[in-house]
Amino acid sequence: MMNAMPKITAAFFLVCLTTLHARAQNARIKIDLDRTVGEIDKNIYGNFAEHLGRCIYGGIYDTLSPLSDKLGFRKDVMAAVKELKPSIIRYPGGNFVSNYNWLDGVGPKGERIPRLELAWYTLEPNTFGTNEFVAYCKMINAAPYFSVNMGTGTIEEARRWVEYCNVKEGPFYAELRKKHGFPEPHNIKYWSLGNEMDGTWQMGHMNAEDYVKKAREAAKLMVRTSPEIKLIAAGSSNYREGADPDHWNTTILNGLKDVIDYIALHIYVGNPDSNYYNFVSTPLVLEQRTKIVKGMIDLVMQTANRPNRDPIYIAWDEYNVWYRARRGAAAQGRNALEEKYNLEDALVIAGFLNAIVRNADIVKMANMAQLVNVIAPIFTNEKGLFKQTIFYPLQLFANNVAGTSLDVFVDCKKYNTNKFFLGLGETTTQQTGVPYLDVSATYKDGEVMLCVVNRHKDEAITTDIVSQNGSFTGNFEVYEVNGPDIKSRNDFGKTAVQTAQKPPLKASGNTITYSFPPHSFTFIKGKMLR
Repeated sequence: MMNAMPKITAAFFLVCLTTLHARAQNARIKIDLDRTVGEIDKNIYGNFAEHLGRCIYGGIYDTLSPLSDKLGFRKDVMAAVKELKPSIIRYPGGNFVSNYNWLDGVGPKGERIPRLELAWYTLEPNTFGTNEFVAYCKMINAAPYFSVNMGTGTIEEARRWVEYCNVKEGPFYAELRKKHGFPEPHNIKYWSLGNEMDGTWQMGHMNAEDYVKKAREAAKLMVRTSPEIKLIAAGSSNYREGADPDHWNTTILNGLKDVIDYIALHIYVGNPDSNYYNFVSTPLVLEQRTKIVKGMIDLVMQTANRPNRDPIYIAWDEYNVWYRARRGAAAQGRNALEEKYNLEDALVIAGFLNAIVRNADIVKMANMAQLVNVIAPIFTNEKGLFKQTIFYPLQLFANNVAGTSLDVFVDCKKYNTNKFFLGLGETTTQQTGVPYLDVSATYKDGEVMLCVVNRHKDEAITTDIVSQNGSFTGNFEVYEVNGPDIKSRNDFGKTAVQTAQKPPLKASGNTITYSFPPHSFTFIKGKMLR
């Protein structure tokens, strides 16, 4: 018996070491309900509709189509839009707004004057305008978000638009709205003070100091007309070589800290070099820029005069993948900016949404650009539509991810990128320590919601999902967005990438183990008890 003891002990230790080694190979996601970031604002699931290409005409609105209702709205498009549950839609631009007079788009349609549209080189018929857009938002249960013309427009022109939309009766433009058939005000809450005014491509482009002067006076008039509105300043969209986005954002925040409610940031990314790992890391750039601007906001808030008001928040009111259809003929005319998306694009969109959720304390609005046809999740022709790959992660987030954002611990393998082209003339510095698993988590009403992108192109990643201060119970729902390969894309009559419901996970205790497939986005939801 004495001689048998060492053999049993050695065998026992061998089993223990083997078990520990196997566990060490698993990635880990730790969820702690006491480590919170902030509350998710429903407006992070916004979208954007610009008078550009076939977004409005031939997308949302087509009076000649047999697929449209009596108001001219495409019924099939509206049904698909409702599946995305957009909480807020930005309108009418974009670059378009910097040469747009809102009066051209109201009143009897037979009296509206077509105008030369200088941002995207088309003729604007103005048959779709303020009241049509408001009607559409009501039908899809989304809040309208208007951008005023800070390029060629005047501060009085902006104020008159607020009066037209928000004042019940009395002054001229309120009565004009009533004359146009709308006796009740539209009560538009969100207004941005122009679009991308730091960009040299913008009509009416100005420096930061001049923008502050004009925006501050416009804000004064707009708020005096309708005191309850929320104002969004045009933060930096220009990160090209030679630009100084930090100067722009600092100047705007210092000059407008007492009057604005949000600062708007924009980002577009691409993969022209077909480097998958570089590309799927690009949402981290959004996160880096978020943290930089959050620091600027924290600094200016120390001297802001904002009695009884929330702090300034960030609105990522344009973000998307855009690089294929952005130059020459592909960026002009009726079919401008019609990107066809693949699986890797969908993973980037899921990564953007993860980054936005992880920064829920400061990011309170986000608007994917755009809604239909133009760099969009929905693509139409005269006979119907198909849902692009990027439709599916946005749908899963908007329909499920709410409540409190959690500060999640993730332990997994990492990789490094080199310096690479980000998009729209920008490059990014080398990124080190990019985790293969990109994760966000939220908690609401006893349920935890986990969103995971496996960036690894070839390997599944087996992961222990661990509750730090509670237990999982019952069946967890699992949904996956994936396709045959990273270049898989959808088309009319062909759906290679979509959401698939997977077998439920039976949970009991504080750990769930799941293998996330390569090049996938996975959404998991279930009960978590304290």
